[in-house]
Amino acid sequence: MRSNAERSLSPSGSVIALALLGAAACLAIAFSLASGAVSIPLHEIWRYLFQDYAGPMKEVIWNIRLPRTLVAALVGVHLALAGALLQGVMRNPLADPHIIGVSSGAGLAGVTLLILFPHLPWLLTPAAFAGALLAAAIIYGLAWRGGIQPVRIILAGVAVSAFLGSGISALLTFYSDRVGGALVFLVGGLAAKSWPQLNVMLPYSAIGVAITLAGSAHMNIMGLGDANAKGLGMRLEATRLLMTAAAALLAASAVSVVGLLGFVGLIVPHSARLLIGGDYRVLLPASALLGAAVVTTCDTIARLAFAPIELPVGVLMGVLGAPFFLYLLRRDAD
Repeated sequence: MRSNAERSLSPSGSVIALALLGAAACLAIAFSLASGAVSIPLHEIWRYLFQDYAGPMKEVIWNIRLPRTLVAALVGVHLALAGALLQGVMRNPLADPHIIGVSSGAGLAGVTLLILFPHLPWLLTPAAFAGALLAAAIIYGLAWRGGIQPVRIILAGVAVSAFLGSGISALLTFYSDRVGGALVFLVGGLAAKSWPQLNVMLPYSAIGVAITLAGSAHMNIMGLGDANAKGLGMRLEATRLLMTAAAALLAASAVSVVGLLGFVGLIVPHSARLLIGGDYRVLLPASALLGAAVVTTCDTIARLAFAPIELPVGVLMGVLGAPFFLYLLRRDAD
């Protein structure tokens, strides 16, 4: 992985890049609110949201489109930040919550709860966090041999992900009469997401985003290599543990709401790094804004592409993410 100091933008360039990404996120949100079975002009959306203006579509905006759009944007923020953190901690541009098994740990815990304890939905996010954190700890332990090597991380992650995926398949086989609620969870979709799901995510967002942004300078130091980081006085393993826990919290809270939505944590941070460089003080907010724009746009396209049939957004992200992953893998092998 390249040094974080390489190809970073100037301060003014970083501000401009963040402003453009923020504008892209706002446009994606506006596009989502305006699009659906009935298109709504932007000036009417403004009235419904910010003025005392009644109309037949106000309930559609407030109770269907707005909460779903905000959930999509927040999921994009969570998964993008989780991917950026894992890529930095594990020093591997191919690291992603879905690929290396962190999301699979959250998914196995979530599917177990949905199938065996469907009457305890309030436990879904804490259970997913515990599963994600345990998966991350196992991967980290398997890959550790006097230090972290990128290849060992990917191999350990793929193995753990396959093992946890087998556990999910076993649950679906043994409890085939209860899999209805788990199928959408496995694909990753935003259908019927509303204010309750947004309220579930917000506390985890506040904690995870705060830890992530506060640790941005430490992520830069970590990118200098273990020896240099320790020479500068960093408590390296404690920092890695905290950042990994933050990534697991962000990924798990997203997974608990939207299901196993893959490749966001791979595509978005890497794209942001190509645009603005590797300074985590800028890369993390840039990844968050780009993640919100990407997931919101993909969800809108998934809603409209085969209307009235709705395509789960996880299917579209898989179509986009798999070729991107292969491109990164081939480029790193060259």
